[in-house]
Amino acid sequence: MKLKLNLRNTGLFLFIGILVFTTLIKGPHAQSLLRPSDSRIVAQGAIIYKQYCASCHGRNLEGERNWRSRLPDGTLPAPPHDESGHTWHHPDKLLFALTKKGTEKFVGGNYKSKMLGFEGILTDAQIVAVLSYIKSRWSEKVRKRHDQINKRSLESK
Repeated sequence: MKLKLNLRNTGLFLFIGILVFTTLIKGPHAQSLLRPSDSRIVAQGAIIYKQYCASCHGRNLEGERNWRSRLPDGTLPAPPHDESGHTWHHPDKLLFALTKKGTEKFVGGNYKSKMLGFEGILTDAQIVAVLSYIKSRWSEKVRKRHDQINKRSLESK
């Protein structure tokens, strides 16, 4: 049987491809990039966090003092990543992009930040591990609220 590639067949193949792709990405993690319940990933993230993040964001995710007040150079101190901060107010994909690209590059314009991106330093999987570790430290209530933020973020696209 010879298959003629025409517009109808191409459309059918495209439809099947999209169907297969969306089926593959659906499941328990379809709305979340982070894996705070995966102990292996969280353990890896804890090690990476201590090495690359704790010096600014605190060993216990507490951030720097007066993190909402600009410093003389125009930058903000490192915010906490615990429940007292605003990290959990952002969907996974935004947290990932900020961590990878850095705040200045992500925000653009004349925005100044000491938060340099980790692109070229950490792999995508390592960034996910660090963010998963951070999320694992939040209470169940805050984690559920963050899951809802992720869900709304995906629904708006």
